[in-house]
Order: sequence, then C-alpha cells, then structure tokens
Amino acid sequence: MPRSTAPSSRTRVCRKPERAAYDAETINAIVDAAVICSVAFQIDGGVHAIPTIHWRDGGYLYVHGAKASRMLKALTESEVCITVALADGLVLARSAMHHSMNYRSVVIYGQFESVNQPAEKERALRALIEGLYPGRWDTLRPINDKELNATSVLRIPLAEASSKARDSGVKDDDDDLDWPVWAGVIPFNTATGTPRRENDSVGGTVPSTRFTL
Repeated sequence: MPRSTAPSSRTRVCRKPERAAYDAETINAIVDAAVICSVAFQIDGGVHAIPTIHWRDGGYLYVHGAKASRMLKALTESEVCITVALADGLVLARSAMHHSMNYRSVVIYGQFESVNQPAEKERALRALIEGLYPGRWDTLRPINDKELNATSVLRIPLAEASSKARDSGVKDDDDDLDWPVWAGVIPFNTATGTPRRENDSVGGTVPSTRFTL
C-alpha cells in the first residue's frame, strides 16, 4: 500500500503539504531521474554539503569514490541529509511575486553503510554503469581486484524520505489576468549533445544512454 504520511517528523513537508508524496514509487522515480545529489554531513564540527554522483538499486541510494576520501569515511560515522532536485520548467506570471518553477525533489535522512563484500561491490558498480548506459558493462574491460579495493561503495536506505514537486501552470491573482504581458510555462528538457569521439578510440557504434532522445 502506498505511503501517504511522512515516515518521520523531519521528513514531513510543512510548507505546501499538498505537493508532498511519501510513497516509494514517487521517490524512486525522482532519484532515478537525477544523476547528482547533494550530501550534507559533518567533519570536525563543520557542516559540509557536497554534490556527488548517485544511483539507486532496490531500496537503497548508492554513492562511491576513492577509498581514501574523508567524505566517504564521514558518511558512515554519523547521520546525513541527502537532497535531489530537478528543475522541470520556468513559470512566468503576470506579477513578479507569482513567478515560480516546476520541479521535483527528494530529501533523505539516515546513515550510510559500507558495501565491503567484493561481489556485492562489483554488482553495485555494475548497476551504476548499466543505469547510465544500458548494456555497456559487459562490453568493458573487466574491473580488477586493485580497482575494486581502491573504491569505496556506500549505500543508504530510502526508508526515511519524502518528495515534493510542483507541476502546474501560472497562479495569478484574478485582478492581474488582463495585464498585457506573456504568462505561461517554459519547460526544461535534458538531452544528450553530439558525441565527441576520442582520437585513439577503436570502438564502433556510439553507445546509447538513458538520456538519449
């Protein structure tokens, strides 16, 4: 049954709660649509918010990086807050105060855990590559033990999360409707550009990505 209430007090959306959703289907779709999240955490009493590549597999959000990363070490030692945001369109109203933006966002709370078992770590990294470039993993030079050992993979459950979104048109005051200025929505779309082949690339067809239109 879809979750209709916040899983915790800190995930409850108070400002415009009608825009909130707490079910896994909605949250997963937004996490999957984005490729970068921001992770807020503490190191030595200071607060940091770092953008990083993420991906989802099942009920977890994953991040990865160098084993020596101070950030990744900190993420397993205390709770974090993760945000994902996507801009979908500019909303142009007849007054400055009613200009807005259509968007989708997710906020996640919890604590990361390390993925240490080699086979599970490789499976998680495969999910990263396959999520961006379907079918590419099996065409690549196999990952080796040295690379696997030098890489940290962390995951956090999506159990304590909420989403908030706006997907609507202009909400002007009735008195402004006759004001002679353009009003409406200018959509944003994500698409790939023209691929640039490396001079020493001996590969054949340009691989597709999940952003290819």
